[in-house]
Amino acid sequence: MMNDPRLQRQVEQHPYPLLFATISGAHLYGFPSPDSDYDLRGVHLLPLEEVVGLKTGQETVEKSGIHDGLEIDLVTHDARKFFGLLLKKNGYVLEQVLSPLVVHSTPQHAELREIAKNCITRHHAHHYLGFAETQWMLFQKDDPPHVKPLLYVYRVLLTGIHLMRTGEVQANLGRLNDSFKLAYIPELINRKVGGTEKGRLEKADLGFHQREYERLRTELERAYQESKLPETPSGAAALHDLLVRVRLG
Repeated sequence: MMNDPRLQRQVEQHPYPLLFATISGAHLYGFPSPDSDYDLRGVHLLPLEEVVGLKTGQETVEKSGIHDGLEIDLVTHDARKFFGLLLKKNGYVLEQVLSPLVVHSTPQHAELREIAKNCITRHHAHHYLGFAETQWMLFQKDDPPHVKPLLYVYRVLLTGIHLMRTGEVQANLGRLNDSFKLAYIPELINRKVGGTEKGRLEKADLGFHQREYERLRTELERAYQESKLPETPSGAAALHDLLVRVRLG
């Protein structure tokens, strides 16, 4: 549990009660820069009258800025919207609900974490393939290139491969590399952690990283084809039951 009172205040000041709030982004991925913001993600619960009435509440609450000296990027979804996203091939929400960096939790969060494991399918590979392609395009766009999108490329590809092989959601690049043992990963992490959010790779070996991107992308595609994960999620009924219970109080 992350007990920083400045993060706790974001929970207390939220306009709706939260089922959970966790940290995502660079802190979860294991390579925050000194100036990285805190990506606070979670699930809020709209009161019944803001669901069934003519005037409905906010399905998504977003807030960003500097609060108590911390740069915060907060995004929460109402339980119904978030539960629906869990039933799609959405790696973001899986990583958020299963994040070990917990700012706020409830018994319903613990229940949701167990249900989320039954929402993992082999088709989550498409999320990680698409995310990697987007970050690779960002990496290629700048000259000299930024280290951040390159780290994201490797993080999502390794997360996807690991998920397809084991069924475990692991978003921390350093821990992933304990298994993959890619020699260049520690240096890239150190550049990001010891630098700034927009640090650049002045002497990047673009040809080498191009080959590694293509190799790991192929490895993820192969892991998808060979994965024993289910084709469809099996957690829909449990999510429905949980949503009814939390909505009715």
